[in-house]
Amino acid sequence: MHSRRVRLYLRPMEPDMLHSWGIIGHEWAVTLLQARLDAGRLTHAYLFTGPPGVGKTTLALAFARAMNCTASAPPCGSCRACTLTAREMHPDLHVIRPETPGEKLKIETIRDLQRDLTLRPFEGRFRVALIVEAQEMTPPAADALLKTLEEPPASTRLLLTANAADALLPTIVSRCQVIPLRCVPTDRIAEALTSGRHIPAEHAALVARLSGGRPGWAIRAAQEGNLLDERKVLLDDLVALLSADRIVRFNYAADLARNTERLAAALALWQMWWRDVLLIASGSHTPVLNADFEAVLADVANRTSVWGVWRALRAIRRVAQALDENANVRLAVEVMFLSIPVM
Repeated sequence: MHSRRVRLYLRPMEPDMLHSWGIIGHEWAVTLLQARLDAGRLTHAYLFTGPPGVGKTTLALAFARAMNCTASAPPCGSCRACTLTAREMHPDLHVIRPETPGEKLKIETIRDLQRDLTLRPFEGRFRVALIVEAQEMTPPAADALLKTLEEPPASTRLLLTANAADALLPTIVSRCQVIPLRCVPTDRIAEALTSGRHIPAEHAALVARLSGGRPGWAIRAAQEGNLLDERKVLLDDLVALLSADRIVRFNYAADLARNTERLAAALALWQMWWRDVLLIASGSHTPVLNADFEAVLADVANRTSVWGVWRALRAIRRVAQALDENANVRLAVEVMFLSIPVM
């Protein structure tokens, strides 16, 4: 017997409909989710993946709004369900997230959620559970969640976010519809900052370029000056470390490894910085992201090889992997600084 494949044809969304979701970019994902809503064909679980700041949680919350919106064209953004969900205060919305970056989600938290999900919705169509940074679940917690995914209550919808699908158990991923979010074009982010948040065009363009396609980071950077200040400090530190000896590098590594949140921010910035060096060293005409460091980038590119840049990038990725796997972070950072060129 041949399996029957059901296709869902998507029509382009009207601009006002896209606006009601409040999402910067990801039009294809919004169109897909809206079509599922319109057709009444929601699956029981969705997994939103993508780099930090790309908009996973924002889109998941907008989807949660739409599922319990009481207007004729959800999400309206103004009904009681929409306003309460946006504030994460709807009685049928359960949001679970690590309290601090890198903190694990334990089995007790998942079991509490499971008990809540067995109850009928209080006032909405669905009980919606949003698990932010689902890759932070401990193995027992992931196993417990799998049981809910295998036999979900009919009135329950589960939304998960993770940096990558392969950071979760394959059995969890296979029971979700995966929505892989990609980086948003910088001109789209700049336009949203100027038109929607009244950021001066020149500043919006700089922030959008520095964001690396992550609208969440861009919004925070445009509104919080300290984020850009911290960026400059971390990039200045990297430049200074290029000419530092091993003792200085190891002392810096020890300090940085104690603060995993700052380390994660540094890794993201340094990866983009070395990416710019690689573009210049290889003769590419692609515009660099860190335009305010262009002279320094060009100098570093002239004084190192493409292979040296690749070594630095590979070492940064190894530290990021060590963070995800809860390995010896300080050792990984020390090895990274040994792999970065000396000038």
